[in-house]
Amino acid sequence: MKEHRSGPVRSAAAREAILEATARQFHREGYDRLTIEGIAKEAGVGKQTIYRWWPSRGALIADCLAEGRLFPLSFDVPHTADIVADVEVWLDTVLAILNAPQGNELLRSLVAAAAEDAAVGDHLGASLGVDRSLTQRVQAGVNAGELPADTPTEQLGQVLIGTIVLRTLGRMTDHAEPMRQLIRFLLTPRP
Repeated sequence: MKEHRSGPVRSAAAREAILEATARQFHREGYDRLTIEGIAKEAGVGKQTIYRWWPSRGALIADCLAEGRLFPLSFDVPHTADIVADVEVWLDTVLAILNAPQGNELLRSLVAAAAEDAAVGDHLGASLGVDRSLTQRVQAGVNAGELPADTPTEQLGQVLIGTIVLRTLGRMTDHAEPMRQLIRFLLTPRP
């Protein structure tokens, strides 16, 4: 007698195949050329299976971001006695993505996906460690007296990511030194 596979097992396998195909195609083609038909074909499922779980390409990209499928790196910020150096370690990890082949195109594609689906924008900051690791490190700096008590901890990460996005959209390629200057300006206490 054959063993019967249940629906949830097949569904989990299909979901995994869809997310993997989406991540591969996103890296290979970018957002503009990403299609539900192409994803379905590569994943070995029907388009209706994809639409059962995700209403759009943007929703698929958001899930890929949320599950860490688009960025293979960890964006943890170290906790040493030097907040500027710690945030620069985070910056170096983000810049490693941008400096990789087609890294700037990847970020521009994510911005395009975020324009279609707000969840992509929500997950982008989390995927880059802004919502958790960077904000926690800045808050630890406030708690330790490295930064003033009224430091806007969440907004600092948004400013850094926003600057990187604007520079990337403007086709600027040298991010390192301007971003280091901004970090030093924002995180160095004033007399």
